[in-house]
Amino acid sequence: MSNITRRGPRLSRARLEELVEEATTDAYGESEQATGFLTMMEDNLALPFSTEILGVEVTVEWVDITESDEIIAVCKRGPKRQKIPILDLPLPSPPKEGAEWIEAYRHWRKGG
Repeated sequence: MSNITRRGPRLSRARLEELVEEATTDAYGESEQATGFLTMMEDNLALPFSTEILGVEVTVEWVDITESDEIIAVCKRGPKRQKIPILDLPLPSPPKEGAEWIEAYRHWRKGG
């Protein structure tokens, strides 16, 4: 696997704020806002894609949300699947199409 980074694409603070605004428009409360980010990832993130976790190549098959409103990546290696918080998911470099939504979600979760 080539370059892997925990960070996503390098976006300006202003661009991150635009993405946050787009994902959370008409969303009331954190639960609806998190769902807004999930929707943007589902609609825009090029899936599946490969990345590396603990030195092992995995395929990110889809994104989902937990009952506690945490967005996760469902990763597969062989017959096994594991859910990884999207906040902790290492991203490939160059980033896949739509990865800016992961970066915007991370920015939002940190409180801007």
